[in-house]
Amino acid sequence: MDRHVHRIQPAALKTAQHDGAEIALLDPREEGVFNDRHLLLAACAPFGRLEVLIGDMVPRRNVRVVWCDDGEGLAERAADRMHVLGYTDVAVLDGGIGAWEAAGYPVYSGVHVPSKAFAEVVEHEAGTPHITAEELQAMIECKADIAIFDTRSYEEFHDNSIPEATSAPGVELVYRFKDLVPSAETLVVVNCGGRTRSIIGAQALINAGVPNRVTSLKNGTQAWHLAGYQVVKGATSQVPAISAEAAVAAQAYRERFARLAGVEEIDAATLNRWSGETDRRTLYLIDVRTAAEYIAGHAPGARHVAGGQLVQETDRHMAVWGARVVLFDDDGVRATVTASWLRQMGWDVFTMRNAHLGATLETGPYRAQALGLDGLAPRTVKPADLQAWLIAGAVTVVDLGISKAYRAGHIPGAWFALRSRLETDLVKTGPAQRLVFTSPDGVLARLAAADYADAAPEVFTLEGGTDAWRVANLPIEAGDGRMASEAVDIRLRAREQSSDVEAAMRAYLSWEINLVNQMAADEDHRFRVMLPA
Repeated sequence: MDRHVHRIQPAALKTAQHDGAEIALLDPREEGVFNDRHLLLAACAPFGRLEVLIGDMVPRRNVRVVWCDDGEGLAERAADRMHVLGYTDVAVLDGGIGAWEAAGYPVYSGVHVPSKAFAEVVEHEAGTPHITAEELQAMIECKADIAIFDTRSYEEFHDNSIPEATSAPGVELVYRFKDLVPSAETLVVVNCGGRTRSIIGAQALINAGVPNRVTSLKNGTQAWHLAGYQVVKGATSQVPAISAEAAVAAQAYRERFARLAGVEEIDAATLNRWSGETDRRTLYLIDVRTAAEYIAGHAPGARHVAGGQLVQETDRHMAVWGARVVLFDDDGVRATVTASWLRQMGWDVFTMRNAHLGATLETGPYRAQALGLDGLAPRTVKPADLQAWLIAGAVTVVDLGISKAYRAGHIPGAWFALRSRLETDLVKTGPAQRLVFTSPDGVLARLAAADYADAAPEVFTLEGGTDAWRVANLPIEAGDGRMASEAVDIRLRAREQSSDVEAAMRAYLSWEINLVNQMAADEDHRFRVMLPA
């Protein structure tokens, strides 16, 4: 352990972030811990899920990588693991976040800070208009000519939304606008759960040059909740398929976005050339359409991230600052809208239409290629056999999935644990003759079984993981019993808190609004907001 690691001082890392070369700044702690304090440009890549995340987040094996933690020792473990996986230029921030802070450099709280801070800077510099929850409620009551659009994912919208809103995730709002708002007299209100996607969605329509008056809902559904208004659960209103007329209008919007941010469209020859240079320059290929469109046919090797979510969570999907990014769609509109925002965030991004690939499209969902599985052949047990063992009381099951999913439903009797904490937490499950690891698709379970092959006389993984258990229609139980590890793997949203929800909402919104002040004093961000003439 730690045999390959070299260390970088805070001042040297500060310089490296500005030298123009590619760099991936990674934090190996769980999201709930990362949320408390981290560096601005750091991407959360938890050590316990490193092998399933890192290939997509950091695809080039010889790119410059720096790990930083807050003294927990995970940075050294992560750097060592990356070397084992074939990465060659890996360092650890000497002294971690504490040393960075002691050097006089800022530390941040929260998740997806670059994206959320960017939206605050956009609102500040563009003067993106907004209305309050009280003003919107008054308009609804008097049946004003308004259209309300929620730019979050459909799942988030379905979970909690504003009455009369329609789900129009991210760039779909611009793409289908002509169909959604046929009258130029209609006031368009854009909302999300808080602020980021409300601001970006509203400003996108303004940048597109739509004829309507557009505003964001200040502080989104959280403000709606805090004002005491009804939050709808189970809403289903979605955007329709795009019409020929709307597609024509969307092309005019695309041209405006391309001119505004200097977005360039590439051809197959350029893509082929860049694909041959991935040993020298990181290349991300991302399809920004809907999931259904992606599954029906997409560029070979491209991942799916809906355009609005990519802008909202850039650090989750692209950890290498300075990388090349190519965004795909069918007619250039959604890719160009997304690229316009990413270029303003500091990314070197281009677009391409699937029809120009000169290659057969792949179908089906994206499957991340987990690293480190070669040579791993743990013993497996089929779901039905595990069920028999459980009935006989002859097995201990350890679930390595996400804590939120575990609480929602898991194999009866299973323990929840974080792979990164098995060294200390596995003992909490008690002695076992037969130990079975499971995870959603079984990958993390295979890795854990290899690391802890001696944890019990018989160690297995569930064949096909917990997903296979569900497919077999075997029993599921909910709840947070048998938590061997503390549930610090995700940062719960304010509305997901078990108590003081309103206080959590107010704290979150205050934090988000203050990001613009923090950006004014931080030289590390790469934002350059471009406004239409």
